[in-house]
Amino acid sequence: MGRDPYIAAGIAGAGCYVIAYFATLQGWLKVGNWSFPAINLLGALLVLVSLADAWNLPSVLLELFWAAISLYGLLRYWTRRLKRHE
Repeated sequence: MGRDPYIAAGIAGAGCYVIAYFATLQGWLKVGNWSFPAINLLGALLVLVSLADAWNLPSVLLELFWAAISLYGLLRYWTRRLKRHE
């Protein structure tokens, strides 16, 4: 079996989810920090790349929602940070 960049992207994306979840449970990563939604956004984007090769509508919808929620988390973090520095 050759190297497939789509599968590699999907595995890396899934790894992002697992790492973010485990790091949060361990207390190494705070949910309210920018890094948690950033890692989740990266995971969603990487899984979406893999879905370009192996289309699955329910999975695409899930990843789009995951990415949107992650973007919301990033925007919320940066908005709160800007308000604190005013």
